[in-house]
Amino acid sequence: MRAQNVVVIGGTGFIGGHLLARLAEEGVGTVVPARHYEAAKGLTTLPYLDLEVADIHDDATLRRLVAGRDAVINLVGVLNGGHGEPYGPGFRRLHVELPRRLVQACAELGVPRYLHMSALGASPTGASMYQRSKADGERAARSDPRVAATIFRPSIVFGPGDHFLTVFARLQRHLPVLPLACAQARIQPVYVEDVAAAFALALREPRTRGLEIELGGPQVYTLAELVQLAGRYAGHERHVLPLPDWAARLEARLFELLPGDPLISRDNLATMKTDNVVDPQTQALTAEALGIKLTALEAAAPHYLATPKGLDDYREHAGR
Repeated sequence: MRAQNVVVIGGTGFIGGHLLARLAEEGVGTVVPARHYEAAKGLTTLPYLDLEVADIHDDATLRRLVAGRDAVINLVGVLNGGHGEPYGPGFRRLHVELPRRLVQACAELGVPRYLHMSALGASPTGASMYQRSKADGERAARSDPRVAATIFRPSIVFGPGDHFLTVFARLQRHLPVLPLACAQARIQPVYVEDVAAAFALALREPRTRGLEIELGGPQVYTLAELVQLAGRYAGHERHVLPLPDWAARLEARLFELLPGDPLISRDNLATMKTDNVVDPQTQALTAEALGIKLTALEAAAPHYLATPKGLDDYREHAGR
């Protein structure tokens, strides 16, 4: 059987690194566009991978990347995309216009498969711009019948290099008390290697064409419980102080005024109003249905959140 050759858009991010390693193990050839070579050159140690500096928002470049591939995998996503109705320009450009352009290129150039990263809670009537733009992105993924789309809706993804548990662990190293918005929000976090396994399986499984796959881990937690676990595994568990809605919104507004992406935004708060869990009534496939053995958070998180004792000693002597 001929080895597959795919292009992975957004492959330089957290999930992309794990997926590309999985695909390399399976002998899948990958092309990964990157804005800057230096920031992504670590990927070049993987076999069967070509890293190319390219602008994915240029149509001619996009067509050249897609031409001749067996499939396109799109992992691009942002948590903050500006403000607007029904969503801000950043959400529109990355969550909606990019998948539409990718599918159009696939259709015109005869690429039969498109694997699309969405999110649990995606809905055209969602409370947040993030949820609404993700729903329109799914619609874009299905916009041409000549291309068989597989849509993935993960809960929050954790693992080495994440921007979730790692952030909360770091905060608890420096704060005596952790004020927390949406402390009772319900989340079903899924391990990044299980997400990578789902993508790799779908790529080689014709039965996943045209389907949605919802990805949640083996257990549901409140956000407060996850924060406490992150602190515990990092060796710095702090008291969690749940914030009332008005205080959470004020905190988010203050973060939005700071330079760079906010630690939490008002749109993030709106997203967390909806439980981030797999719906048992869904018609979508699940990781279990695909035969993927899900990894418990308690089995994986301690290994990458724990700070080596030697590093703690160095920081103490250095006054850090």
